[in-house]
Amino acid sequence: MKRLVLPLISLLFFGCGDDPLPKPKAYLRLEYPNAVYKKVNTPLPFSFEKNEIAEPISELKIKGDAIGMDITYPSLKGTIYLSYKKVEDNNLDNLLRDSQNLTQKHTIKADEISQNEFLNPEFKVYGMIYEIGGDAASQSQFYVTDSINHFLSGSLYFYAKPNYDSIYPASEYLKKDIKRIMETVRWKN
Repeated sequence: MKRLVLPLISLLFFGCGDDPLPKPKAYLRLEYPNAVYKKVNTPLPFSFEKNEIAEPISELKIKGDAIGMDITYPSLKGTIYLSYKKVEDNNLDNLLRDSQNLTQKHTIKADEISQNEFLNPEFKVYGMIYEIGGDAASQSQFYVTDSINHFLSGSLYFYAKPNYDSIYPASEYLKKDIKRIMETVRWKN
């Protein structure tokens, strides 16, 4: 009996205590610096403002009839790819269709694609921004044009596996930069 009582008492003594409580839900808190924009004069026939946390634009890339430049954000592991084409020989419809088709390629993985028209008649800048929800490769795409001479398109990509929940904060931050680019595009004569 003594052999049974001692282990039973020690079990009761050490077995009693505070019940474990589940930890409250926690959310990842990502803080990005307030955006400070600076005008970028490109060798192309337009200028715009970009966020200072992005790396300087160093080189132009020529691919067919398009000239591209990258706005890279190393701290966010993302890049906005810009592509400029000259409007000529009534190719505006083709440029618009190509831009829209590029966005539609993401419907396979996208949960939603919303589009917002952009109009700035004062500076002859007209365009569209597409915001893509879900695990698509690109989270935003856009284009702006003056409808006569210039066509600029852009896409936001992250160099990480598309996981919407993980890249959402960075995506929202960079969508503001994309909108600022669209708002500040000024065509050169």
